[in-house]
Amino acid sequence: MPTIDEIYCKFGFVAEAAQLLETELGTLLLHEQCVGEDLIEKPNSRVATDIYNKINKYTLGRLLKNSASKITSVKKLENLLSAALKERNRLSHSFYREHNFRLRAESDEGRIIMFAEFES
Repeated sequence: MPTIDEIYCKFGFVAEAAQLLETELGTLLLHEQCVGEDLIEKPNSRVATDIYNKINKYTLGRLLKNSASKITSVKKLENLLSAALKERNRLSHSFYREHNFRLRAESDEGRIIMFAEFES
């Protein structure tokens, strides 16, 4: 039976995975745009910094939208990545609200349900 601490710990692991997805998409988009600006052959730190700063402000949804239109491998995974975005948003914005009383309920049943959602 998962404890409250185990729920918080698992939440952290899942949130980290979502952030790593965001970082990876940002890196792919950064590479694509730097190649498009020919910054590999003709480095320009101002242009590279501008590209990086712009991408760094993107939300996961914006990263998905912008990278899917430019990167074939992302386009092929669009449905999977859209589902990941939906789940990440639910996790970040409403997971604890949805499970408000389950976390601290006297029975373990609520925490089992919460933990199972992390696994899925």
